[in-house]
Amino acid sequence: MKTFVVGDLHGDWAQLNKLISRHRPNAVLQCGDFGWYPKLHGSYEMYFAGQKQKRWDQYGIKNNDCTVLWCDGNHEDHWSLNKLKHLEVMNNVFYMPRGTVLPLADGRKALFVGGARSVDRYRRTLGVDWFPEEEIDHSLLDKLPDEKIDIVISHTCPKSFFDVGVDFYDFKGFEPSNYALEYVLEKYKPEQWYFGHFHHHETGKYKNTNWTCLNMAGETNWWVEI
Repeated sequence: MKTFVVGDLHGDWAQLNKLISRHRPNAVLQCGDFGWYPKLHGSYEMYFAGQKQKRWDQYGIKNNDCTVLWCDGNHEDHWSLNKLKHLEVMNNVFYMPRGTVLPLADGRKALFVGGARSVDRYRRTLGVDWFPEEEIDHSLLDKLPDEKIDIVISHTCPKSFFDVGVDFYDFKGFEPSNYALEYVLEKYKPEQWYFGHFHHHETGKYKNTNWTCLNMAGETNWWVEI
């Protein structure tokens, strides 16, 4: 089994399709800012920033036999996510709600914990391109499973990853999601942690956890094989 972890997509299905076609992974785990805006399907509205561009195809992933599993970022339609009746949102493409555990083929277990705060939320429109449910709140803590977790897939990262001297370029102060993920870090002490959000590539280690911040789709170091 060949498994990739990828950073922010923001609905750039062309980059994902190219990656899958070229490298043929069996599974892709995606770190949020997937690009879930189904109410804008078929419109000419850009799904964020109010820009006009080509007609938006919400369902343009061509993944063939590759399974795509994604957590939510801050840039998703969270109201639509909360109404999902089925987690398979496209053929072999699955939304992984916060606290979902995925057993990998090699026996490891991956925990998905999406969510983060939009630093530009004051320029966005409630119910269109900003949703207060984007942030992780402490209700997550009651949903976390009591089992060994080897890998965490999140959108933002725990507060402790900043404490080792990392300078993410758009970091403007800790927010509730960082503190909620701090609890996840201390509860599971996973061997690996992958996240996106910062449109920047960086690797590091906190205690026994090796972490990787992935760049956004199309940039260097936006995906990694695990």
